[in-house]
Amino acid sequence: MVTESAPAALIFDLDGTLLDTEPLYTQAAQVVLDEFGATYTNDLKRRTMGGDSHASAQIVIDEFNLPLTTSEYLSLREGHLLDLFATAAEIPGAGEFVIAAAAAGLTLGLATSSHRHLRDVKLGRREWSSRFATMICGDDERLKRGKPAPDIFLLCAETLGVDPARCIAFEDSGNGIAAAAAAGMQVVAINSPFVSAENQAEASQVIEDFHAAMPWLTAWQQ
Repeated sequence: MVTESAPAALIFDLDGTLLDTEPLYTQAAQVVLDEFGATYTNDLKRRTMGGDSHASAQIVIDEFNLPLTTSEYLSLREGHLLDLFATAAEIPGAGEFVIAAAAAGLTLGLATSSHRHLRDVKLGRREWSSRFATMICGDDERLKRGKPAPDIFLLCAETLGVDPARCIAFEDSGNGIAAAAAAGMQVVAINSPFVSAENQAEASQVIEDFHAAMPWLTAWQQ
C-alpha cells in the first residue's frame, strides 16, 4: 500500500502510464515487421516496453535477425507513430490527477524513455503538461543507462531536489517498475494488458487508472 504521509514528489512515466500509447507502438512495430513476415507478439512487447529505445529495438532486430540498425528500425517505426501520438487517449483520470496533485502543492516530475521530440508531440495538446516541475527524457545527455536501470528516476529526483526514497513513481511497464524500485522509490503500477503480475511484483500497489488514486490526495493533505 502507498504511504499515508505526503511524498516529497510524484514522478510519472508517460507511455502507458499517463497516455494510452502502448497499443500505438504495437501497431507501428507490426507495420514495420510486416515487410519481413514477422509478428510482434505480446511476449516480445513485454520484453521491450518501457526500456531504452535503442536497446528495445535491438531486441526486436535480434529476435527476427532483421537487416536493420536500431536507428533504421526506430526511424521506420516513428514514421507510423507521429500522426497517432498527438491524439492518443489519456489513461482514465490521468490529466485530472496531475492537475489536482499540483493544486494540492505536490511536486511533480516526468521520467520518460521517450526522446524530447516525441514527448513534445505527445504532450503538445495536454494542458496539464505544464504542471511538471521537470521532465527527464530518454535522450538526456546526463543519462548513462535507460530503464530498467534506475538512472532516469534518480536524475529526476536530483533535479527536483528531493530524496528518491520519499518519492512515489507511477509506472506501467516491467522495465519501468524495476527502474523506479531500484531507485528506492515506492512504485504504483498502472495495470496493463501487456504486463504480467510477475513484472508488477515490485510495485507497492497496482491500480486500474488514476481515479483510484484521487483519494490519496485528500489523505496526503491531512
